[in-house]
This record gives sequence, structure tokens and C-alpha cells, in this order.
Amino acid sequence: MPLQLSTVIRAGLGLLAVGLCSLAAAQPTSGIYSCIDGKGRRITADRPIAECMDRTQKQLSGTGLVKREIAPSLTTDERAALEQKEKAANEQRAREAEEKKRDLALLTRYPNRAAHDQERAAALIQVEEAIKASAKRAQELVEQRKAINADLEFYKATPGRAPASLKRRLDENESSVAAQKRLVAEQEAEKKRVNLRFDEELAKLKPFWGGTPQAGIVKK
Repeated sequence: MPLQLSTVIRAGLGLLAVGLCSLAAAQPTSGIYSCIDGKGRRITADRPIAECMDRTQKQLSGTGLVKREIAPSLTTDERAALEQKEKAANEQRAREAEEKKRDLALLTRYPNRAAHDQERAAALIQVEEAIKASAKRAQELVEQRKAINADLEFYKATPGRAPASLKRRLDENESSVAAQKRLVAEQEAEKKRVNLRFDEELAKLKPFWGGTPQAGIVKK
């Protein structure tokens, strides 16, 4: 009887040991963390290593194989710099997308060189008409000034006796002449702006018309 009891106890203890080993095997392990710190020392631990937060750490399996690498934690300044870099990159992508959108709209508006040339000519005609109108008005003012000068001849010897109305006509004429000169200068500048705008558009559109569209834009 004592022999049988001893055998039963030993068998029970064996089963208990097997169960504990199985339970231990079933438990997940987090592995081992390893790094070389700022002083050149290799450190290992069962959790992320505080001394190596500023450098890459390796997480090893139970057999010593590298499971993954943990990137260094960023400082506040580093994180702010990274966010600024990402913001700048996003803004650049948005600008490029908007530029492609404008280019596509431009190509839709001007599917060929003839359409573009026609609109340039129409825009320049409007400017030229304004310049001609100013030139005509300037000539009228020249004739008006001749008439004023003729009236002033009566008061050449005594200019102070010239009527106020005549002086007012002279001032208005001079003011109108100056205004017309400014207007002509503005229209000449507008002509340059129109040509510059169409030249810039032409440089963008030529590759599409020639069958070599830029990246991101599909010619329809």
C-alpha cells in the first residue's frame, strides 16, 4: 500500500510538472531589447531601454534573432521640425495638384494653337481700340489748345487781364492732356501684359499640342 501511494504521488507530481511546462510554453514572451548606449555600452533588458531612447533599439526573439527595430524617440524640437517638413511637403503637393488642374483647364480652353492665337488677337484688338480712342482724344485736345492759345493772344501784353473762364479752359486742357498721356501709357503696359500672359500660356500648351504632355496631365 505505501508503495502504491508513493507511485501515485510521483505520477501526480510528474503530471503537474508537465502541465506547468505546457502553461509556460503557452505564455507569450515580449523578447529581449538590446542597444548600444551613448557611452558605447551594450545594454539588454526585457523592456524598451530608457538609456537608448535617442537611438535605434533591437527587439530579439528568445533564440536571439532580431524581431524588429525600434526607431529612436523624437525630441520636441525634432517632432516640430518633422511636422513642419510634412506640412511643407503637403503644401507643395497641393500646389502641384492645383497647377495641374489649371493646366488641364487651359488645355480645355485652347485645344489647339489656332484657338489660342485667336483669343490673343481679340484681347490685343481691345487694347488697340482703347489706344486709338486716346490718340483721337489727344488730337482733339491739341486743336482745343490751339483755340485757347488764339484767345490768349489778345492778352499777351497783359496776361493778368485774361478772363477766369479762359484760364479755366487752359487748366482743364492741360489736365486732360496729362490724363490722356497716362491712359496711353497704361494701355501700352496692358498690351505688354496681354502678350506676356499669352506667351506664358503658349509655353505650357505647346507640349500638349505637340503630343508630349507633362506628367500628370492627360491630353484629351
